[in-house]
Amino acid sequence: MNKRITLGAALLAATLGLNAQKPMTAPSGGKAISDELIGIFFEDISSAADGGLYAELIQNGSFEFNPSERDGWGPGTAWKSIRPGHSLGYAEVRMNDGLHQNNPTYMRLHTERAKEYYDYRGWKGFGLQNDGFNGISVKAGEKYNFSAFLRNVSGVGKWVRVALVAQPQGRGFGPRDPRLLAETKFDVHSNAWEKYEAVLTPDSTCQNASLQILVLDTGDLDIDMVSLIPQDTYKGHGLRKDLAQALADLQPKFMRFPGGCVVHGGGDGFWDTYRWKTTIGPKEQRKSLKNTWGYHQSMGLGYFEYFQFCEDLGMEPLPILPCGVSCQGTNGGWGMRGQAQDVVPMEDMDEWVDEAIDLIEWANGDPATNKWAKMRADAGHPAPFNLKYLGLGNEERISPEFAERFKYIYERVTKAHPEIVIVGTAGPGSHPGNSDLDNGWKLAEELGMPIIDEHYYEPNNYFLNKRQYDNYPRDRKTKVYLGEYAAKDKKLIDALAEGLYLLHVERNGDIVAMTSYAPLFARRDNTNWNPDMIYFDNERAYLTCSYYVQQLFGQSAGQYWYGDCVKFEGDAKDVIQPLENVHYGQSVILNVKTRKLYVKICNASDEAKKADINLSRFKIKGNAVKTVLTGAANDENNYDQQPIAPQKQDVKAEKKFTLDVAPYSFIMLEYSL
Repeated sequence: MNKRITLGAALLAATLGLNAQKPMTAPSGGKAISDELIGIFFEDISSAADGGLYAELIQNGSFEFNPSERDGWGPGTAWKSIRPGHSLGYAEVRMNDGLHQNNPTYMRLHTERAKEYYDYRGWKGFGLQNDGFNGISVKAGEKYNFSAFLRNVSGVGKWVRVALVAQPQGRGFGPRDPRLLAETKFDVHSNAWEKYEAVLTPDSTCQNASLQILVLDTGDLDIDMVSLIPQDTYKGHGLRKDLAQALADLQPKFMRFPGGCVVHGGGDGFWDTYRWKTTIGPKEQRKSLKNTWGYHQSMGLGYFEYFQFCEDLGMEPLPILPCGVSCQGTNGGWGMRGQAQDVVPMEDMDEWVDEAIDLIEWANGDPATNKWAKMRADAGHPAPFNLKYLGLGNEERISPEFAERFKYIYERVTKAHPEIVIVGTAGPGSHPGNSDLDNGWKLAEELGMPIIDEHYYEPNNYFLNKRQYDNYPRDRKTKVYLGEYAAKDKKLIDALAEGLYLLHVERNGDIVAMTSYAPLFARRDNTNWNPDMIYFDNERAYLTCSYYVQQLFGQSAGQYWYGDCVKFEGDAKDVIQPLENVHYGQSVILNVKTRKLYVKICNASDEAKKADINLSRFKIKGNAVKTVLTGAANDENNYDQQPIAPQKQDVKAEKKFTLDVAPYSFIMLEYSL
């Protein structure tokens, strides 16, 4: 029996091997380019993590907010005291004898009276209520995992009631209780911290629910690390499914994280630098942080979750670490060229070298021999994450102080791990004409840096008209990562400008190795930056025009670019040459691994075009899939309507034909070979 199973499995494997797609030989005329051109950049800006991609429904569950984070905020922010049935008590913020040194703040509930004032009503107790992120959205029959750390401080053991409720609507006289959606109770006796867990299953759907925690007996009780998270998350890894799926649908080849400016401190100086080591391990031991954008990060979405998400989507992880110098915006100096930077003394720089080397060993090391790798294994991932890329620095001004510290880290990390591809930075606003770009490239060439990260946000005219990578020296060893870019609006014309620019990037895919649009997410009513690729609230996300352009390029990655397969009628110039200030363009990409061919044409002008297409050198099979993105120039998607979305249809696959290209349109043809 066992032998038959083994033989059958072997035969099946052999059959699959014969039927599997084999890489093909590229026809002549193609230029080798990077097949990792399209990735994503995740930064916790505009509440992208807590209340966004991270599926946690409770805000400030660790009680770690502090008054410096926003005017008038205190450690109890997102919580309020409640006393149904005219119970009595008060809440006290405490920091001694907490759960962990990284999570010192907790709440003590002093309950003085915990009985119904109205005997016929069921609500009583003193406690806390959390309304989540502008309300908690729950669905009937779905399961939600609740957990909290509780400690009985004084008095007899206490019953604690946990309830998901829908708040009463309208106005009226007399006592009015919330409508119960789901509840559980815990019997708390221990005077040591213990974790209590339950599954709450609402009996009805509610878009604006609250979580209530009520102590039903008198005395003192401590509470910390309150969590409510759906069981149904993306691949069971704690991320909100619709937002994670939207990213998966982009087919990104890498993810840069955790920022941006959040990685090296920003508006308040270098003191709030992001430290990856305090974002791993049990969540009650992680250190929350006020970020550059003025709000709190719980670190429930930490380095382990970032790496796990990269694995789930088949992306290369690209973590970014600080290198001893603050953001150029420190202490209100955003954009000021002469602003002084906070810098780490050179005698302390070994700490930051260790930060980088320890991360590599945490991601790739052997748990049997490395303490950091053992922490990864203890978290549930004994296999290495196979980290390939590591970013050092983000958009810092390329000052002499920065250059000295960057060089110090770069040389030591490269010596310890020569297999890791280091991504450097070209400074803020690093497009041609900015002195930081020149300084960044000088440093890159001095060190033989593999990749340098350029950033720029510009009006759509910049992306419509500029073709600067055509002029980059072809003999440079350092490649370009366009790590942050976007046109400064979210209309169709802006997305088409970005698409036209990406055609230029593909044409220069021998120089430009990677790109990522930024920012990625923005939460409704909590937006720090516009435009963004994906906007969302508690119920849904809407995808911008730029999202769909990025998706088309993510779907059409390949290893070879062909520039002579498409010619626009009436174009007197050779289309292989750069055409600055021409608002239409094309690219033909071959993926030899998947045996797919992609023809992409962008018309960002107000005139219809005709494109003569000749694919005679390729052995095309079957039908083609035609995808069209078009509309009026100023159309845009929003929460109420999404007029712009790609339309697909099967068409006859032809080797030579003329294609009509409407004004303000993007067309992609996909062929099997």
